[in-house]
Parts: sequence; structure tokens; C-alpha cells
Amino acid sequence: MAAAVDNSVAGWGLIAGNGDFPFLVLEGARRRGIEMTVIAIREEASPAIEGAARRLHWISLGELSRGIALLHQEGVKRAVMAGQVKHNKIFSSIRPDWRLAKLLFSLPARNTDSLIGAVARVLEDEGIELVDSTKFLGPLLPAEGVLTRRAPDAAEAADIAYGRRIARRIAGLDIGQTVVVRDLACVAVEAMEGTDEAIERAARLAGGQRLVVAKVSKPRQDMRFDVPVIGRRTIEVMLGAHATALAIDAGRTLLLERDTLLDAADQGGIAIQAFAPQPGEAEEGS
Repeated sequence: MAAAVDNSVAGWGLIAGNGDFPFLVLEGARRRGIEMTVIAIREEASPAIEGAARRLHWISLGELSRGIALLHQEGVKRAVMAGQVKHNKIFSSIRPDWRLAKLLFSLPARNTDSLIGAVARVLEDEGIELVDSTKFLGPLLPAEGVLTRRAPDAAEAADIAYGRRIARRIAGLDIGQTVVVRDLACVAVEAMEGTDEAIERAARLAGGQRLVVAKVSKPRQDMRFDVPVIGRRTIEVMLGAHATALAIDAGRTLLLERDTLLDAADQGGIAIQAFAPQPGEAEEGS
């Protein structure tokens, strides 16, 4: 006799981009007895995802109609978006199907929030709820405070305060979420290239001088997508760039491989501090 299906763990899907984030979501869901069907973005997701998922389909970035059809085919009612899709690919490299082309044409602004927010509404219209991408990863969201053995020194703290103020402004415009600072001067602002590339660009401009990195969530950050992420690679880039301190938002920034990441920061003398989001920046999508 077949076992009864637990409706609380049935019908979950994962839309997978690049990096380790999708693998961590799969592991976190599996610990709760949930097996997710994976829709992997061909241009972004790691081939290794095939070994981690029990059910998987590959789609290209512009195949919105096919992605929805596959989610329906697999009985998915709740989905998580996890893993980065490079912003420049979203707007320059895709060949949209008719449904995505229609959606792109209707956007009031061609930025990431507008596009992914519109995709989320399409999914909801199709009876698929897009869920908080950190739902299964609570321990990777840091609480407020200094996370490393070393706290930022006075000069770093001043740069952090300045950097967070500037970063909140660019995040509010959906330009980027990271700025790199040196002596109360903004050396680099993240745009479509991503955090690590922005740090590397700042290093070239600073010529080996000490840098501080501030990464924030967006005002009214929607935790269903585009959540700030810091991984071991970012720490390696910071070490190469002579960046000595990192500021992030508590409760809204995922620290992938958290223990390994913090150990690497400690070994490299990098200070990491998580700050409470500013008053009035309530979360959406939760």
C-alpha cells in the first residue's frame, strides 16, 4: 500500500542560478523531509546540480513559458529562487520566448527588481507561490554584531558608516548593493558586474591602499529574490584587494559556508560586522 503524501512537504520547486546557494537550499529542504524539483538555468547553474537533485530540468534563461510548464508538470505549488543570475545576462544575453518578451515590453523600468518581481507575479497568477529564498537557511543569516575575532578599528568604522550611507542610496535606486570606500571616499560602486568584480575594480583604482567594503540589502528588501550573499570567494577577493573590513546587514545577508568564511576572514585579519537594517526598511514577500 502506498504511503500517504504529506501535503506540507509536497510540491516544492527550486529555480537554480549559479553558486552554492541552490545546493544549500536543497540540503536545508531535505533536512525537513522536502525533496525539490529543480529547474536549473542553463547559462548559470553548475552542472554538479544534477548530482544533488533527484528531479531536474534544464532551461535557458529566456524560456519562461517552458519553465512554468515544467513546474506545472511536476506539481509544484511553492518555489524558491536561489543562486545568482548575472544582471548583464538578464538584459543583454537572453533570447526571450513570447511570454518573457511580452513581460519585458511591459516593464516600467528595465532593472532587476522590476523583472524578477514581474516573473514572481506571473508565477503567482499560475498558482505557484514564490517563497522566501532563505526559508531553509536560517543559521546562515547573521545576527547583529561583530562576527570575526577582530572588530573594525576607528578608521574602518568611519569608512563603514560612510559606505553604508552611500550603499543604501544606490540600493534604493536598484543600481547595486555594494560600495568600496577608502578614507571617506567612494572608490567603486557596484552595478551589473557584481560584488566581487566591484571590489577588484576598486583595488585597481586604489593601487594597493587599504579598502573597506559595505554591502547592504535594498530598502524593503524582498527576501524571495536577489538577497545579498557573501561567500568564501568574496573573502578571497578582499584579501587580494587589501580590503580589511566588511559591513553587511544583519538578518538579510546570507553567509555561505559561514564557518569556513569566518575562519578565512580571521586568518586574513578581515573584520566583519553585521548591522541592523535602518528603521522603516521592512521586508516584503514574507
